[in-house]
Amino acid sequence: MKPGHDEQTVRRIEQAAGRLATQAVARMDDELPWFRTLPADQRSWVTLVAQAGIASFVEWMRSPDDVLRLTGEVFAAAPQAMARAVSLQQTVELVRTAIEVTEEQLPKLVEPEATAAVREELLRFTRELAFASARVYASAAESRGAWDARLEALVIDGLVRGVSIADEPQSQLAALGWRSTGPVTAVVGAAPEDDPEQTLSAVHVAARRLGFDALAGTHGGRLVVVLGNIDDPLTAATGILSAFGDGPVVVGPRASDVGAASIVTRAALAGLRAAPGWAAAPRPVSADALLPERALTGDADAREALISQVYLPLAKAGDVLLDTVTAFLAAGGGLETTARALFVHANTVRYRLRRVGEICGEAPTDPRGAFTIQVALALGRLEA
Repeated sequence: MKPGHDEQTVRRIEQAAGRLATQAVARMDDELPWFRTLPADQRSWVTLVAQAGIASFVEWMRSPDDVLRLTGEVFAAAPQAMARAVSLQQTVELVRTAIEVTEEQLPKLVEPEATAAVREELLRFTRELAFASARVYASAAESRGAWDARLEALVIDGLVRGVSIADEPQSQLAALGWRSTGPVTAVVGAAPEDDPEQTLSAVHVAARRLGFDALAGTHGGRLVVVLGNIDDPLTAATGILSAFGDGPVVVGPRASDVGAASIVTRAALAGLRAAPGWAAAPRPVSADALLPERALTGDADAREALISQVYLPLAKAGDVLLDTVTAFLAAGGGLETTARALFVHANTVRYRLRRVGEICGEAPTDPRGAFTIQVALALGRLEA
């Protein structure tokens, strides 16, 4: 026992521990609005911690050298979940309130000549308690960070394998910081050679700065990112482009919510596989812009999209437009040659080609549009 602190003084503090803890919790209830909103189980945790804190102070008075064990035992009275339910700032408020109550009651428990010495020890104990609380929250943050990283990796792995994210518990998505209920897209490309943790951290920082929710992971040398709360997919992808390594970066289509994340991720991955087929592709490039190359790689979704979006609208528009664009492509894009082959004026060919672009969304006079239409016509005729 420390000099100046007799056993009788320490025993009086020990006997008053329960009452001091009750008074401290009552003051927390009066002065801390957020404390009143805590569920009953969490309020009981706080009571346990307050009682353990006063009990540890008593032991501190008897064995002041055993600092780490005594201050550590204070937070051992509550489950680790308390670190998630009560923030570090709130914990500081709780400790301060409990110490204020204890200080106020010291004159009733300690002889006048010993009050100053006991108050000094209480302040020293409080300092060590502050360090202990910081250790608890640092440990909880480290554990939670590791768990969140594993959970995020599992979600991304599921998306790559085609598992719907709608099957994931919403609480898990919320734990990963996902708040959006609006449009989402997926962005994929080569993962840089940097440390994976630094890469994923850079993605999350960039996404937060732009106001997006993000899920990110590396998978087989690829960086896969799902962005939420987006407007235009290509614009959103441009904001995180620097996080990717060299090579093409492909952006999936815009989906209505996170439940369709697996669909847009599948489209983006299919586009990444097909991207080498378009040497002049922009970066980033939309997965829909790569439909011809995706169809050539055997992507059934791309094949179906080209038939439904390009071939069938032209076929339904009539043989005149279909024959005109077929002749134009066969003529290598020559207007006069096409006009002679069809026995019409060149302006008629121009008008028909303009109508083709309006109907299918691809301009046959543009090299890229002509290639897309040509692949779509071949697929449509094969299907027919």
